[in-house]
Amino acid sequence: MATAVTAPALAPDGVREWARRVAALSPVLLVIALLLVPGGGGAEGGTGGTGTVADAASGLLVLICLVRVLRGGARPLTRTAAVVLGLPVLGICLAAITSNDPAASLPGVARYVQIFVLVPAAVLLTVRDRRDFAVVAWGLVGLALVQGAVGVAQYLTGTGASYMGEDIRAVGTFGPTDVMGMATVVSYGLVVVTGIALGSGPGRTRTAALVCAGLLFVPLVLSFSRGAWIATVLACGAQLLLSGPRRAALVALAAGALGVVLVGGLGIGSAMVKERVASITQVTAAPDQSVTDRYTMWAAAGRMWASEPVTGVGLKGFPQYRDSNASLALSSGSDTAGAGAAFARQPLLSPHNMYLLVLSEQGLLGLLALVGSWLALLVGALRRHRLGADCALVATGLLGWQLIDFFYADIGGPSTVLMSVVLGLAAWWALGEVRRA
Repeated sequence: MATAVTAPALAPDGVREWARRVAALSPVLLVIALLLVPGGGGAEGGTGGTGTVADAASGLLVLICLVRVLRGGARPLTRTAAVVLGLPVLGICLAAITSNDPAASLPGVARYVQIFVLVPAAVLLTVRDRRDFAVVAWGLVGLALVQGAVGVAQYLTGTGASYMGEDIRAVGTFGPTDVMGMATVVSYGLVVVTGIALGSGPGRTRTAALVCAGLLFVPLVLSFSRGAWIATVLACGAQLLLSGPRRAALVALAAGALGVVLVGGLGIGSAMVKERVASITQVTAAPDQSVTDRYTMWAAAGRMWASEPVTGVGLKGFPQYRDSNASLALSSGSDTAGAGAAFARQPLLSPHNMYLLVLSEQGLLGLLALVGSWLALLVGALRRHRLGADCALVATGLLGWQLIDFFYADIGGPSTVLMSVVLGLAAWWALGEVRRA
């Protein structure tokens, strides 16, 4: 039986109560905090793991949660939660068993189960009520603010990742091999504070959330991440619509004015931002190489699925079958440099589209299982919107952002483990036993 959801606003408690909750949630917060530690390796695409300290902390979180359950200190998952969170295991295991190289697929099995099953379930069991939800949510915001501050400093001092010949791309502590890391973290933070600002909490809390939103907007722009921009705009737009059409119109005008001031008036990366936005739709009309590579790998993933439509080519199979299915337009890799790292060529090991990655490696069965689990979470979160605007807007926004971003990204890199925490928060709201105030 899952913990009941109470009705107080998504705002911090008193200092003593806050400290008590932080201690109880320390395994989850440790995963978030350790993402400030610079990663030592590259961002492997697809099912590749990075072995970061945050990944180790996520394993500790699962172990602690298991001990609590066995000792009776935590309530087990409801039957619905177990089915929804366990559904991806079917496709994962079937893809590994039917793979041409089952042994090579085993690391992929461990990574998928970690990210999409074990860690989200552990977060679901650790978060007890809405105030616990608030602590973790503000933890995401804190991480985003620190990473964003590092990213802005990188842009201003020319010490970021290389972009168009200049070391100005904001990547935070993730380095040039995981350029999506900071963009993902900042986007999560921006979606969280948008949900809080649109909620029904105290005015002081909503004001603080608005200030944080303004601060996080800058590093998101300076990340030059097209996928993160699109996902953030759509996710925040959905949050606005859920909060009411009138409020949505007013906030949209304010956000537009802020964008004009920061980008148009102050000139924060304006020329490069315009070029980056324009490149999104440039597929045939002189696209840049990154766009060409992305669509070429998407086509290759489609060919892999066509060859094995039911179970796919096997976990971690995309790199092995890439060259035999990709056209000559695909480059050998992407250039990475800056942010304290020397120039290097990073191999393209995934299609940078989670749905196509799962379809190519796990087939239609794997895709239906994984996407079915995510859609069940989304439906559950939307159905409970009237039971608490604050948590509902945050959970729905985070989950919506992730599902949209999956059209432009997949798992891989140090920030992937944070995705599992976000899925756990969404699962708590969607699958917990909710009661009205």
